[in-house]
Formats: sequence, structure tokens, C-alpha cells
Amino acid sequence: MSDELADLEREIEETRERLATTIDQLLHRSNPKTIAGRQVAAVKAHYVDGTTGEPRTDNILKTVGGVVGAVVVILVLRRATR
Repeated sequence: MSDELADLEREIEETRERLATTIDQLLHRSNPKTIAGRQVAAVKAHYVDGTTGEPRTDNILKTVGGVVGAVVVILVLRRATR
């Protein structure tokens, strides 16, 4: 009976430790600075090749083209409504 009680107490303590570790990991992952860091890394990965460090000109040109296109559409719509 004593061994069973000691095993149960040990198992409860191990579960508490695992739970505390899981909570710490969740707190770290949900920290706004951590989230912002992940998003910055994702954007950088989209525009810079991770292996060579060279800029990805195709993605940069697509983004610039989209911005220029949006500006042109806005300007055309503004002139059309005058």
C-alpha cells in the first residue's frame, strides 16, 4: 500500500511538472513580442532567400507591382468621380 501511494505521489508530481512546462511554453508562444518576431521572420523569409541571403527580386517586384497597381486604380477612381 505504501509503495502504491508513493508511486501515485510521484506520478502526480511528474504530471504537475509537465503541466507547468506546457503552461510556460504557451505563455512564451502567446507573448506579443514572440508573435511579432515570428511574423517579421516570415516576411523576411518571403523577401530574402534564407540559404544565400540574396533578395528575392521576383517577390519584391510582385509586391511593388501590386502597390503601384492599387495606387493607379485609386487615382483613376478619384478622377472618374470628379
